[in-house]
Amino acid sequence: MAPLGKSLIIGISVGLLSLSVLGREVKLTIHPQKVSAEAGKYSLLPPPASLRDGDAVPLYGKAAKALPDEKSDDQVQQYLKMPLDQLRPDEVEKVLKAYAGSFKSVAQAVKCRDCKWPAQEEATVMANLSEYRRVAFAIRLWVRYEIAQENYEGTILAMQTGFGMSRHLTQGSTLVQFLVGQAIGAMMCAEVGEFLQASKAPSLYAALAALPKPFADAEKAIDSENKALPSEPPPGGVARELFEKASKMQAQSYTKIRAGAKHLERDLTLWQCLEAIRSYAGAHSGQLPQTLTDIKEAPAPKDPVTGEAFRYTRVGATAVLESPAAPGGDEKGAMRCEITLKN
Repeated sequence: MAPLGKSLIIGISVGLLSLSVLGREVKLTIHPQKVSAEAGKYSLLPPPASLRDGDAVPLYGKAAKALPDEKSDDQVQQYLKMPLDQLRPDEVEKVLKAYAGSFKSVAQAVKCRDCKWPAQEEATVMANLSEYRRVAFAIRLWVRYEIAQENYEGTILAMQTGFGMSRHLTQGSTLVQFLVGQAIGAMMCAEVGEFLQASKAPSLYAALAALPKPFADAEKAIDSENKALPSEPPPGGVARELFEKASKMQAQSYTKIRAGAKHLERDLTLWQCLEAIRSYAGAHSGQLPQTLTDIKEAPAPKDPVTGEAFRYTRVGATAVLESPAAPGGDEKGAMRCEITLKN
């Protein structure tokens, strides 16, 4: 593929990704919850003991083939736009049943030790990724359905399926696969925020701390992409001009990709910080900490964007967590989380 064509695809993918990260301002109502003494009870990726030998790729193909017609996708999107308390469990369950075959195959795929993505032509990659995105949106609805039902064990299973699929795609053979995998991870990350607001939701502090860092390795994906591109420009003329223009676009795209990966890592870490705050409230009569350094039971993690503590301000019964956009990222990547504690 010519570099210019690849850059255009990367630009489109970055645009799609930007719709999935948290960004901007989020208002959350949380409840006190101490960190469980059983640190390994919950995991956002399939636990090591559940992994088995085998290649996940054929199972992802099987999941794509099991997808229902696209009318079901329209119903999924309608329910994803609804607040959790407005979901109609019986109706959502009927929609999810249409994806049961896909869910089963993905749940098996994420437990495979290997995921050997083959080198693929552009058209094949884009067609496959379209199907994987359809599966991912359905998994997101599955997560929301379980949260709404207060079935927290079911929620964890659904999130393991979504995060596991995300992780495998970020390790794909193309940069476009990486971007779609990262976008799926961002969708799952947003639902962690919904989970943490549930009144009886268990703490995910240890589960979030145990996630790979970075969750999506942009440098590895970019390095793999660069190896597939011509290393030397054409000798001259229009071809050389186009090559140089494409190279500049490529560099700009890579900067945005790195920022997007950093924002995902930051958002996951911010939820861990929120769990630290929930733990403090659980141990201190339902009170918010005055500063993050007050939290001793489950220390607040540092902001991956700045390498320092998240900006935290307490004002009475509310608090604000803030983080700037990553270098090279859109300002919409900045995060401001307004927290209200409910006992």
